[in-house]
Amino acid sequence: MSNAALVVGPLLRYVDTTRATVWVETDQPCEVEVLGCTARTWTVHGHHFALVIIEGLQPGSQTPYTVRLNSNQVWPEPDSRFPPSVMRTFRDDETFRLAFGSCRRSAPFDDDGLKRFGADALAALAERMATAPYEEWPDAMFLGGDQVYADTPSDALAARLAVAHENLPESWDEVRKEIGNFEEYTWLYADSWTPEPIRWLFSTVQTCMLLDDHDLRDDWNTSQQWRDWITAEPWWPDRVRGAFGSYWIYQHLGNLSPAELENDSTWAMVRSDISDAERSAKLDAFAWRSDSEPDSARWSFHRDFGNEHLGIRMLAVDARCSRRLDPQDRGIVDHTERAWLEEKASTPAPGQNFDHLLVATTLPFLMAQGIHHLEGWNEAVAGGAWGRRFKRVGEKIRRDVDLEHWAAFRSSFGIVVDMLAKISRSEHTPATILMLAGDVHCSYTARATLPGVDPQEPAIHQLTMSPFRNPLEKSIRVANRAMKTRAVRWLTHRMAKSAGVADVDIDWEIDNGPWFENGVMTVVISGREATLEVDHAYVDNGHQLLRRTATLALTGPQQPPAPRRLGRVRKPRRRKGSTSVTSDTSRALPDSL
Repeated sequence: MSNAALVVGPLLRYVDTTRATVWVETDQPCEVEVLGCTARTWTVHGHHFALVIIEGLQPGSQTPYTVRLNSNQVWPEPDSRFPPSVMRTFRDDETFRLAFGSCRRSAPFDDDGLKRFGADALAALAERMATAPYEEWPDAMFLGGDQVYADTPSDALAARLAVAHENLPESWDEVRKEIGNFEEYTWLYADSWTPEPIRWLFSTVQTCMLLDDHDLRDDWNTSQQWRDWITAEPWWPDRVRGAFGSYWIYQHLGNLSPAELENDSTWAMVRSDISDAERSAKLDAFAWRSDSEPDSARWSFHRDFGNEHLGIRMLAVDARCSRRLDPQDRGIVDHTERAWLEEKASTPAPGQNFDHLLVATTLPFLMAQGIHHLEGWNEAVAGGAWGRRFKRVGEKIRRDVDLEHWAAFRSSFGIVVDMLAKISRSEHTPATILMLAGDVHCSYTARATLPGVDPQEPAIHQLTMSPFRNPLEKSIRVANRAMKTRAVRWLTHRMAKSAGVADVDIDWEIDNGPWFENGVMTVVISGREATLEVDHAYVDNGHQLLRRTATLALTGPQQPPAPRRLGRVRKPRRRKGSTSVTSDTSRALPDSL
């Protein structure tokens, strides 16, 4: 037998005070060893994977590690220009750094790729970390959707797909250059995750991930009409099985803690003593049910970061797979997912209270109010508020303009607002409630207040970062800015009112942004204090670098939003101790507000 080699990975996926998991894909069956802990690979559709569980790490430690396949060291690569990969368990100094964002197109780092797509924020983050001390590294990363683009792969992969699909019938013409099945999803992940800076970054910072529409196809589950159309397409079943099966392996599996893995039936199945063909068939069936029967699988998960001195809970909420699409009963999450969210948001770890609650979804919860009112109007009209004729128009607009964020599922929006109010009035109120999101190809922050709740505690912020690498077209940037103008905000609110849409019981304003450049945000937590670092990527002499655009205080005395006057766009006043914007360089990117 020839020596086994890595195909994708290693990815450092889960880390706590004493344990970690490392994920790999290899080119043949083998035994994988990391820090003396071993796991055998298991095979699905001819591809070989392993998740190694490492135990016995020291709290607050930084442990370099290697990967061995059948006792032969294969990582780190001998000619790598990056430092050794390390596992960093939670420190005991009450600090934590979480980097996040979404939407990363795969493209070469040559002149053409950098011109078309700009600098890759994750590659630039890796370059910064390579020469920075551990204390400045993220302790974890949340990748909030569109880690891969199945419908718009890289040019090189699209050309490969066109050849592979050249004999398919004409009914497949629309997707001839798109990912079609499990095998092709393995190509997609390898194409996206094996460039050297990305590979090293994922090997040394723990990652947690959620899927969004481009992981399967643009506008996935936007409306019932969209779903009726897509499920009738001949290529859809293979795409679904490939998408969910590969997502479980490449992304979701690493979201789970060792304790959660013990209770996961699919994890038990793939490691059981069955044939590769039977294992592949079982995973295909699981993948198909995940889409056709959404309550058969849960993609939401939670992470408890920190230690005995610092309680941080992150809830990663699936806002795509578990939707209810009936126009008379829309929900961005179903009833099962809702119950899970409410339980995890109110139940801390044993013997510990939340100092900070992070609610992470792929889609922003709070958007520019012009967009918020427009999506509320559209949902009501699509539900028949303006009659049958406009009902059809409303559904068409919903699909054509992508009106499918939280504001377009108003019942779900209200449930989360009620949940936030309950938490804000609880005995042990967290210092911050941070809503993390991406998707919209721009970045911004918004501060919210709830009626009857002290605006100083907890601090409620919407933090939206997108894209890592997929800049928005200039025409859509203009439309995005227009949604914040006085006239558009007034008009969309009047439209929503005319369709019977009630105002929501929360107030917010976008206080920083929108910015449209590729970038990454980092939440920095120290005890009950929190700040936000906003970095944007740029190219300098062919090098991909990060520039600090802003540092924002998320806790401390804040200027509360004034009573709402619809249609008026306000810039928050700055005062000592309030949320502030500071530049770390003389070339900070402009605030486009």
